[in-house]
Amino acid sequence: MRRVVIGTAAVSMALSLAACGKAGDKKSDSSSSSGSGGSGGKTIGLLLPDSVTARYEKFDKPYFEAKVKELCSDCNVEYANAAGDAAKQAQQVSSMITKGVKVIVISAQDSAAIKSSIQTAVSKGIKVVAYDRLAQGPVSAYVSFDNVKVGELQGQALLDALGSKASKSSKVVMINGDDADPNAGQFKKGAHNILDGKVDIAYEQSGLWKDTVAAQKMSAAITQLGAKKIAGVYSANDGMAGGIANTLKGAGISGIPLTGQDAELAGIQRIVAGTQSSTVYKAFKPEAEAAAQLAVNLLQGKDIKSLANQELTSGSGDKVPSQLLTPVSVTKANIKDTVIKDGLYTVQDICTGDYAKGCAAAGLK
Repeated sequence: MRRVVIGTAAVSMALSLAACGKAGDKKSDSSSSSGSGGSGGKTIGLLLPDSVTARYEKFDKPYFEAKVKELCSDCNVEYANAAGDAAKQAQQVSSMITKGVKVIVISAQDSAAIKSSIQTAVSKGIKVVAYDRLAQGPVSAYVSFDNVKVGELQGQALLDALGSKASKSSKVVMINGDDADPNAGQFKKGAHNILDGKVDIAYEQSGLWKDTVAAQKMSAAITQLGAKKIAGVYSANDGMAGGIANTLKGAGISGIPLTGQDAELAGIQRIVAGTQSSTVYKAFKPEAEAAAQLAVNLLQGKDIKSLANQELTSGSGDKVPSQLLTPVSVTKANIKDTVIKDGLYTVQDICTGDYAKGCAAAGLK
């Protein structure tokens, strides 16, 4: 951006040094900004929890930034990723406060641990939007999907894949998400709503949203139950399903249902290949755009009641205006009508190399 500098050469030099100092600060904080108009009064902070889950960097961030730009051409987005570290995310909130942002949109790495940071931000007059995960503390709004419904879709997809093999004696392994994430508890609740009394949940553990941990838990389940006794596996997301699928293959187990969530490309490819039976598609674009709309409205002092027209209670007991979107179950039968139709992936993205044969069988051309 061109600057017109009026004054002496010394003033010009001072401005240049100040600009360099700001750029250096951004680099050390592992954050970035987009948009124009760098004043804190028109800056929105976006804090995402990790870089392991593919969706955040690839979809949520760019969709959010583009929508903010569309709604507010002179707004800035200041971005930072916690890289799976709750303490780092707390520091990033402090950095956002120092930079003078007026709204923070945060997907909490640990929804309870971030509470004090949110309280501090709100005490400074900053509005906070909880994104995808309902953070504790006095947040102004929350946008996500109906997460109990997500678990119910996962549970029903598992039963559907079991078909006639589903019975009260059918042993199912459940690998849940991280207990620090309130969404994980909601997914778990929804899955139990569907599965309890219909199958035998013979082994249940947290995989901490990590493929390596999920693989270890699956290995322990096989040792405890026996490879031939496991009828199906509930995995709370696609990342963990990848680790579980590798463990099943190593143990010589094939042809059993394995659920997932997030419609990651690797998960869709496993569905095509037959090593994963389902995932849950939570369309990233409408969620990110809904968060951007809420953030801009709060920044501009506009009403959000028409957007966040439901109310949820967070883990800290706060009543939070919420906007909940509808998730969709994805199996081999509807890949074309969901993630491909929405432009999330192309057939060429999915049907590479070893997946070409499975794609042909699934009618993906």
